[in-house]
Amino acid sequence: MDEIMTLEEVAAYLKVTPRTIYRMLDESQIPAFKIRGTWRFRKDEIEAMTRNNHGGELPQKGGK
Repeated sequence: MDEIMTLEEVAAYLKVTPRTIYRMLDESQIPAFKIRGTWRFRKDEIEAMTRNNHGGELPQKGGK
C-alpha cells in the first residue's frame, strides 16, 4: 500500500518550505492529488521524482 504524505511532510522530506511545494504544484513540477481540497502525495512518487532528478531542479528557498 502506498504511503500518503501531507504537504508539510513532503516539504520536510525534501528539505524545502511548504511555500516551495505550493510553487512546485503551481508549475506542475511535483506529482500530487487532492482529497477534499487538501493536497496529498504518494511517497513512492516523491522518491522516484528525487531519484530521477539529475539536473538538481528542485526550487531552492528564496526562489533561486
